[in-house]
Amino acid sequence: MSYHYRLDGGSLAISSPHTDQDIGTYQCLATNPLGTILSQKAKLQFAYIEDFETKIRSTVSVREGQGVVLLCGPPPHFGVPDISWRRLDGSPLPGKVKYSKSQAILEIPNFQQEDEGVYECIASNLRGRNLAKGQLIFYAPPEWEQKIQNTYLSIYDSLFWECKASGKPNPWYTWLKNGERLNPEERIQIENGTLIITMLNVSDSGIYQCAAENKYQIIYANAELRVLASAPDFSKNPIKKNSVVQVGGDIVIECKPNAFPRAAISWKRGMESLRQSKRVFILKDGSLKIHNVTRSDAGSYTCIATNQFGVAKNTGSLVVKERTVITVPPSKMDVTVGESIVLPCQVSHDPSIEVVFVWSFNGDVIDLKKGVAHFERIGGESVGDLMIRNIQLNHSGKYLCTVKTTLESLSDEADIIVRGPPGPPEDVRVEHISSTTSQLSWRPGSDNNSPIQIFSIQARTPFSVGWQAVSTVPEILNGKTYNATVVGLSPWVEYEFRVVAGNSIGIGEPSKPSEVLRTKASVPVVAPTNINGGGGSRSELVITWESIPEELQNGEEFGYIIMLRPVGSTTWTKERVPFVESSRFVYRNESITPLSPFEVKVGVYNKKGEGALSTTSIVYSGEEEPQLAPRGTSVQSFSASEMEVSWNAIAWNRNTGRVLGYEVLYWTDDSKESVIGKIRVSGNVTTKNITGLKANTVYFASVRAYNTAGTGPSSPPVNGTTKKSPPSQPPANIAWKLTNSKLCLNWEHVKTMENESEVLGYKILYRQNRQSKTHILETNNTSAELLVPFEEDYLIEIRTVSDGGDGSSSEEIRIPKMSSLSSRGVSVLEPSIHFLSIVIMIFYCFAIQPLI
Repeated sequence: MSYHYRLDGGSLAISSPHTDQDIGTYQCLATNPLGTILSQKAKLQFAYIEDFETKIRSTVSVREGQGVVLLCGPPPHFGVPDISWRRLDGSPLPGKVKYSKSQAILEIPNFQQEDEGVYECIASNLRGRNLAKGQLIFYAPPEWEQKIQNTYLSIYDSLFWECKASGKPNPWYTWLKNGERLNPEERIQIENGTLIITMLNVSDSGIYQCAAENKYQIIYANAELRVLASAPDFSKNPIKKNSVVQVGGDIVIECKPNAFPRAAISWKRGMESLRQSKRVFILKDGSLKIHNVTRSDAGSYTCIATNQFGVAKNTGSLVVKERTVITVPPSKMDVTVGESIVLPCQVSHDPSIEVVFVWSFNGDVIDLKKGVAHFERIGGESVGDLMIRNIQLNHSGKYLCTVKTTLESLSDEADIIVRGPPGPPEDVRVEHISSTTSQLSWRPGSDNNSPIQIFSIQARTPFSVGWQAVSTVPEILNGKTYNATVVGLSPWVEYEFRVVAGNSIGIGEPSKPSEVLRTKASVPVVAPTNINGGGGSRSELVITWESIPEELQNGEEFGYIIMLRPVGSTTWTKERVPFVESSRFVYRNESITPLSPFEVKVGVYNKKGEGALSTTSIVYSGEEEPQLAPRGTSVQSFSASEMEVSWNAIAWNRNTGRVLGYEVLYWTDDSKESVIGKIRVSGNVTTKNITGLKANTVYFASVRAYNTAGTGPSSPPVNGTTKKSPPSQPPANIAWKLTNSKLCLNWEHVKTMENESEVLGYKILYRQNRQSKTHILETNNTSAELLVPFEEDYLIEIRTVSDGGDGSSSEEIRIPKMSSLSSRGVSVLEPSIHFLSIVIMIFYCFAIQPLI
């Protein structure tokens, strides 16, 4: 070492390296107190570039506008040309080759036999080109197949080491100890990659290297040999303090002291030496094995180790526990989907041993701590039952209960079969379809552990409410039937079908629907119903019926056929109504007299032909409006908002026009429109009350008859005046007196305004607090007396009565029941007087003053 060479840790630093002085091959030696080792070789090379030549270059002359090239002569250097590579045998370069940035280096990774050959490097620049070639021959440097490992042996033992390396050519081997070549001696045998040293002593300890070398490379494998000599010692590997075993089990108590050379082993139980027997063995490694352990085997055991350097002892205890036994194992179960079951798993065990239950389903552990759906463990310390709530089909399988302790693991399993309704049938197909039938086929789905017993077919149309069951041939489809004919379909209707399966558990999910298909058309068979009519104008016969729904029209170009003839005639008139949605037809003929009876039938047809006709119904032709006006019309006012109109009935016949009822018209003389109200009555009613009128107003009214053709002439107008409005002020200053069950009331007389009807009397409305039925007492006076049982509070109102109707009511008065008027629960003998306003009025029931 000097200023030029310096060690930095394990690295060599060269200051100011020089080409001539420092170029070459380097190798590192590493040494410690145990030995020395050599590193791989490393090569140091130098790159360079020299100065440009100092020779003056001649002037270059060129005309303006011409091109010119100024050449650059590079200085001497290592590296500046364009490089390419090829193989002289013409074969392409391997695809795996890699190049350096300048392509000066060609790298062939993972060199193989086929990569052998002559390679040529072409270097070129503007001045020219040069070639260099070389031959690559496939050789392999040594590579380890087996290395030596660190070894610790006892004094007097023998060492055997072997190292193996591959390479081409085959490598040769040398051995080194602490960096120096090792040669054969009396105790040392060296043969190729094998080293044997017998009767080891402490001086044989050191660092050994196996070197494998061919002409291309040398590689090293390193290992330490340590030769040991010591008395037995338990400090690093003592006997287990407590060895635990169950009754009837086997136990091995290890005794492995550090001792060089190996120690002789003996055992004591307590103070007595232990002898081998049919149950007690001392193994070759010195461990003690006891077979079929009993309770009496418990106690302390001491291992005694001896060699020429000394004796060592170490003691441990044997603890004997009762065995764990699964007393109630899980049992095979057959259940229905949706049920909740409990799989038992109960054990008996030593009280001092903790038991852990683990459940597995089809080989996968059920993690009950994460709250897995459906599964829950129930029970106590010795009970590990598994509850499965709302069990599903996918819960069928093997359930394994594993009982784990620190000493052993026990398990027992049971099969659970979950049966459920069948799965949905598959591949539902319509094989053939006619106007009223369809042939279906399908494949059964999963039976879910219960054989399929029955199939049923359902259909859906644009006109049905959801899916409906349909009739089939055969009528009953057993679990082995996979095709059927659906019957009773409607022609010219789009259908889709599905199949459901059933077993002893229940009905399963339906299949996917079949494709939508339309049944073939046919002649319609359903005739219209509710044939009726009548009304219309003169010379008209109006016929009505209930239209046929689309699902019963059976084909395209659907319409109605009308058959009619006068009663007594033998000739039918036939008309067609080519409209699907029609429900009314008007037959016009000037020869038709009013209210003439006709026999009428309505039929159906479509593109396939004419279908059924309805039964015969009698329909009358149109009529004329009534020709007569009612007589004896009069008006009578009942209140401020109500009046009654009356008239005499019309005696009609066919010539004067049929009367179905009357229409009352009413209006005021200042109304902008001629009529402000119109009310109809039917039959022979000859009076009509009109309500909702204005008070103190003149109303005009007239009456006219009507029938299906319209209304007849109106009667001459008559008039009447509504009463004035009822009093707007309610009765005030109401006082009451309660004695026993007699209630006396008194109030002020209500004075009316000029535009209000005079007060004719008063109405007293009263009811019990918790009842809805109201009683009414009318009087012409301003006082009244009520005899009522006051078991509950009473609510009382008072309102005025006039020609214009009832006036406004007073505020509701609450009369408390008798017991609430008592003091401290004692009946009050003296009467109490209560006033309901700031005006105090003293009166007696017998001093009632008349209103006028």
